[in-house]
Amino acid sequence: MAELVARERRRPDIQASTPWGDATGAHFTAQAGRCSPPDLAGAGMANADSAAAMVNQVAKRVVANVEQVVVGKRQSLLLALTCWLSEGHILLEDVPGVAKTVLARALARSLGGSFKRIQCTPDVLPSDITGASVFNPQTVSFEFRPGPIFAQVVLADEINRATPRTQSALLEAMAEQHVTVDGTTHVLESPFLVIATQNPIDHEGTFPLPEAQLDRFLMRFQLGYPTMEEELKMLELLEREHPLNRLEPVISPSDLIACQQAVRTIRVDPKVRHYLLQLVHASRSHEDVALGASPRGSIALFRAAQAMAAIRGRDFVQPDDIKRIVLPVLSHRMILKPESRLRKVNATRVVEELIEETPVPLLANETRAT
Repeated sequence: MAELVARERRRPDIQASTPWGDATGAHFTAQAGRCSPPDLAGAGMANADSAAAMVNQVAKRVVANVEQVVVGKRQSLLLALTCWLSEGHILLEDVPGVAKTVLARALARSLGGSFKRIQCTPDVLPSDITGASVFNPQTVSFEFRPGPIFAQVVLADEINRATPRTQSALLEAMAEQHVTVDGTTHVLESPFLVIATQNPIDHEGTFPLPEAQLDRFLMRFQLGYPTMEEELKMLELLEREHPLNRLEPVISPSDLIACQQAVRTIRVDPKVRHYLLQLVHASRSHEDVALGASPRGSIALFRAAQAMAAIRGRDFVQPDDIKRIVLPVLSHRMILKPESRLRKVNATRVVEELIEETPVPLLANETRAT
């Protein structure tokens, strides 16, 4: 493991250009290499430091690879990677045409895993997602035909256009990583990630996701429009063929599973845990909030903070890690009061107020220097 970390740090293509740094304070951007990915799953993790180093190197590889296709979305990409390493699911709420589908496909190709897309419409049935038992006249028996949910990366496009009955078909898969059809439980393959999208502008003919469904998504965030320079680079990349066609896997599914397990070894100081819980509890007592974040929100924030620290190459969580992910983790878990919505108050504003009003703990010198 030490040899792998030392080799990656000597690579000339890892340069400083982003605030998402590693353990030494150095930052990374990347040009994706064509070398064979290391067998990270087989590398020993003697302690949390080596675990964080492993996650950091995987993050560099995936970010470098995806950025060959998705231009100028480093922050959103790192949030998606944080969610993936936290074993959670993503809700992308953005207008059409900003690379939501491309991001999902690029993540799947970087992993070398399977990818399926579900185009949600009102006539889609639950069995169209989970699969169904089909009668085979040759064997005179029913055989299970798996649906598109049986993939390692699943894109549920425009999920709010599906009926509530169909939306609920995703609940068991997202929460338990298995589906039940005709009384038989079928386990989904690991790693498993659902990326759902919805258009925040056009609400005609849609079915808003209920709170229980929203709570299943670890994060909700937007990609946004690119700048003119980023869009120019995108046009250059697409001039001859789509760069997605040339994208190669840089890690294996077993590597990602090893990283998900490594994230759980990242240390969280008791003061940082208390700070995290203060934010969650403050969401429940805020004057503009009718229903605050649930204990599932606390767990999601805790796990995402561990993943963010590991991506940055640290074996411990800092309050800044929590600040970076608290908005996409908590904003969709709060229900505002009707009078607050009339005053144009939104969840983003509430979370920003929680961050400003909650005192940040001072960690011991030895913890900062670790």
